[in-house]
Formats: sequence, structure tokens, C-alpha cells
Amino acid sequence: MKIISIQKIRAWRLKYERYFSPLALFIGFIVDNLTLRRIDLQAENLVILSYLFIAGLSILILNFYDDKRNLKVSQPYWKSRHSWISRASDKFANFLPFVLQFAFGGLFSAFVVFYSRSASLLTSWPFLIFLAAFLIGNEFFRQRYYSRLVFQISVYFIAIFSYSVSIIPVIVKEIGTMVFIASGFVSIILIGFFIFLMRKILPVRINQSRNLIIASIGSVYVFFNILYFINVIPPIPLALKESGIYHNIRREGNDYIVQLEPAPWYRFFDDFDPVFHWRPGESVYSFSAVFAPTAIKTKIFHRWLYFNETQVKWLEQSRQGFSIIGGRDGGYRGYTVNTRIKPGKWRVDVITEEGQILGRIKFKIVEASEMPKLRREIR
Repeated sequence: MKIISIQKIRAWRLKYERYFSPLALFIGFIVDNLTLRRIDLQAENLVILSYLFIAGLSILILNFYDDKRNLKVSQPYWKSRHSWISRASDKFANFLPFVLQFAFGGLFSAFVVFYSRSASLLTSWPFLIFLAAFLIGNEFFRQRYYSRLVFQISVYFIAIFSYSVSIIPVIVKEIGTMVFIASGFVSIILIGFFIFLMRKILPVRINQSRNLIIASIGSVYVFFNILYFINVIPPIPLALKESGIYHNIRREGNDYIVQLEPAPWYRFFDDFDPVFHWRPGESVYSFSAVFAPTAIKTKIFHRWLYFNETQVKWLEQSRQGFSIIGGRDGGYRGYTVNTRIKPGKWRVDVITEEGQILGRIKFKIVEASEMPKLRREIR
């Protein structure tokens, strides 16, 4: 039986690596999208925490190996000081860039999945592109920058901050500006503790890069806060599961019975017809189902806006809210009613108390002489 040598396996890996790495990234993203469900579930958090642990350990061992090689300190010195790290760096140094790439890819894949579910693309696309850039550019970063300490710590801090923003509201069972600020402080403390550990093991390397590390972490922190206060960061962990515009809504037990105009056959991606045939005196109903983690209580608003053709801008016509309680997979359901209706272009923004947009429904109201054919559905 012919035995394949280690050299041949390594040569085969190097030859086809550029093809398998993007494929693995794509498959990983699809798997995450299908398997990651809720940020408040233990299994999902264990996966993310595992990625964070693997990434942190890889950064530590990689830089230990570089320090030992570049400073040319005698082998007995390193073995006597940090024997397990020294052995690990000698054994796994050639593979750790791939491990670090895998961990960062898994982290940003999970963040893209969770944040995109919580986002309105109309307002949050810059932040989603920012996360997607780290996901898609993971291969490029591995080739050029994964050997640079400041870059590694910066990306690691982005991952910690992204996770803190999503998990702290679940822990404290509240959302809002103060919770976001607290999440930022927690992120600073965690990355500070990580750098403290690295400094204990690699004092020269950390001290040489100290100013760049502080500037980089500070820039990331300021950048995240700017995105939050201009309402670009999605209001995670909230997520809009369903929304629509209906002719009538009533509640029967645990169900909501809605009456809607079915979308034309060519708009198979829509649940209802975006052209609302309205008769004078008729009310219009807006329905939303918003997911929130268990035990979180907050308020959701429907912001009704009418497009003024004369002023050529959207004008807020009314704002109505309802309280939600987290825990239901399909989202906590509620609706608002607008009786001050007139023909024209309309939209309903589903927003939080802080004004962050969860979703947006655009529709057009046209006056009709007869009641259109409606379909009855259960929500």
C-alpha cells in the first residue's frame, strides 16, 4: 500500500488552498445562516465564545512565536519561562494563521447573520457592509496582516465589541442608549484584560506597540459610538420578523386575524399588494411581529409618514406605539390603526424608543369605489 508523504499533502494543500478557503467561507456562512437562531440561546453563545477563545489564544501563541524567532533568545530561556506556550508555538505556528482566519471568519459570519436579521438595510447598510468586509476580506487579511499585532488586536476588539452590544442587553434584560454605553465599557475592560495578559508574557512586544494599540482601540470605540448615535448600528437583539398593511385586524385568542389584498402573481416575494385600494372613511392597519430575547420588555412604534408631493419630502403624520415582551420565536405581535388616510404614497417605519429603524413598509393608497377582493389569514 502506497503511503502519501507529509510533504505531498502539504504541497497539495498549498496548491489548492486559494480555492478551498473561499468555498469554506461561503459554506460556513450558509451553515451559520441556517443554524444560528437566537442570540439568547446557550448553544449560539457557546459557539461565539469558542471562536473568541480560539482567536485570542491564536494571537497570543503567534506573537510569542514571532518574538522568540525575531529576538533570537536562547531556547532554554523561553522553555523555562513559558514552557507550554513555547511548545505550542513550535508545534502549531505554521497552522495558527489558518486557525485565526477560521475563528475570525466564524465570528464575523455570525455577526453578519444576527445583525442583518435585526437591520433595516435602508439605514444600517454601512454597518452591515463594514461587518461583511471583514467576513469577505478574511482571506486577504490572512495573507497580509495576520502577522501584525496591532491589526490582530484591533480586529479582536471589533469582534468583542460586536458581541458585547448583542449579549449585554440579553444579560441585563434591557435595551437602549445606556445599555449600549455599558456594552462599550465592558468591551474596553475585556480587551484591556487581554492586553494585560499578553504584556505579562510578551512585555517587549506589547510595550513597543502600546501607542498604536491604544490609538487603534480608541478609534474603533469612537467609530462604533458614532454609528450608534446616527442610528446606523441595528437595534440588536431586536428583530422584525413580520410586517404588513391590512384592511382589518382583530384578535381571537392567541391569533390575529388579518384581511389583506393578495399581491399580484408577479410580486411573489410580497405577502400583500403594495397598492392599497381604499374607500373613503376606511381605516388602515399596520401589523408587526418583533422578536426580543426572553424577559426583555420594551416599546415599539409605528411611524406613519405621508409623501407630500408639493414639498417633495416625507412628513410624519402620526406615531403610535405598543409594548412588547420577549421570548416568542415568531416575535411579539401588535398593530396600529390610522384613520386619517388620504390617497398618495405612504410608508410605516417600525422603530424603537431610541428611533432606530427595525423595518419599513412602503405602499400606495388609491381611492376605490368598491371593496377589493380580500383574503383572510391568521398571524
